[in-house]
Amino acid sequence: MNIYRKKLLNAVLFFASNTKRVNLGKLSKLLYFLDFIYFNQTGYPSIGLKYYTFEKGPVPRDFWLEIRDADVPEDFKGKIVLIRRTDDFAPNYKEVEIRAREKPDLSVFTPREIEILNNLAFVYKEATASDMSEVTHLPKQPWDITRREKGKNQPIDYLVSIGEESAVSLDDAADSLKEHFEVVHNFGIKPTK
Repeated sequence: MNIYRKKLLNAVLFFASNTKRVNLGKLSKLLYFLDFIYFNQTGYPSIGLKYYTFEKGPVPRDFWLEIRDADVPEDFKGKIVLIRRTDDFAPNYKEVEIRAREKPDLSVFTPREIEILNNLAFVYKEATASDMSEVTHLPKQPWDITRREKGKNQPIDYLVSIGEESAVSLDDAADSLKEHFEVVHNFGIKPTK
């Protein structure tokens, strides 16, 4: 398992262990916050998932496709449990609840990433995915900008998040992001299958 896949697994374990009501929607938003906050501070994404403008918010599409049917990926088996939830009154409704079966290995994260993970768990401990949409859907935020400019189901560019309050400049962030994805591509170390 490569470092980005390990980070993804351990972020899932961390959020499933430290927040309540973790379903696929809430997990998608927490992973998005982790990646984009870290990117804003360093110019590199934490995990490097590619997020898309789904109807209910930013979604790491490739990972979502891996687990949306409550099928645990082979390398995550024994570590997480995925439970499919349906609603008798809404036959088209289905949701996947995520539960941790072991503790996360925080040694795969930097101290800055651990601080972000802890802050996110504290802020969103009791929140539902719907509650979190109020934040991810704010005007002038990456999901909103991408949705307005490109439409639904479009990739969200990390660079859209760089602003005056960012710890890195747009040029430095662009260089870092390009370098990150070149390394991921050249060494075949994507966080998703």
